Amino acid sequence: MTPAKACSVTIANHEARLAADLTIPEKTKGLVIFAHGSGSSRHSSRNQWVAKNLNQAGIATLLLDLLTDEEEFIDRDTACYRFNIPLLAKRLLVATQWAKTELATRQLAIGYFGASTGAGAALIAAAELPTDIRAVVARGGRPDLAGNALAKVKAPVLLIVGGNDDTVIELNQQAQKQMCTISKLEIVPGATHLFSEPGTLERVADSAQAWFLQYL
Repeated sequence: MTPAKACSVTIANHEARLAADLTIPEKTKGLVIFAHGSGSSRHSSRNQWVAKNLNQAGIATLLLDLLTDEEEFIDRDTACYRFNIPLLAKRLLVATQWAKTELATRQLAIGYFGASTGAGAALIAAAELPTDIRAVVARGGRPDLAGNALAKVKAPVLLIVGGNDDTVIELNQQAQKQMCTISKLEIVPGATHLFSEPGTLERVADSAQAWFLQYL
């Protein structure tokens, strides 16, 4: 296991202060920024599990909250923020700019890992930064929410979907047809949307690790 340094950071601009957890292994091969799904946060056990797997492979990770504490409080009752994909993408761009200027991460190639609705935000942000984002992985994602940005993504994209998540499989298939970059759709047999079945999250982590090691 590669030794890693972990710390909590705050990423701020004129409109928001975002909490994040940064982990940097020794001799790191790149940085993956996580965009969580609807109703989730940087404390998502699934994203933390994938992040740990990446850390063990020598990949740095930035798990961040795309909403402020106040916004999360409002969203719990109204769900008014979780599907605001342009806002989430904008917050992801803020975090990316922070990583590009921070001393510990500014030399690292950057990738995105998006879960559920976070996949849409990750793809929009990747389209905005075609020369900066080297790879994107979506887990149980909603890439369709990226809309017209799909055709502008230059980074290689891996779409991982549960075999029992029929609606999301179809949405991913449709989104992949709109992409003009390297892309792969991987369907995990027996998995539902949250990949809670034994062995399915391990499959996600292994596939994501291989994708990022190849393209970062």
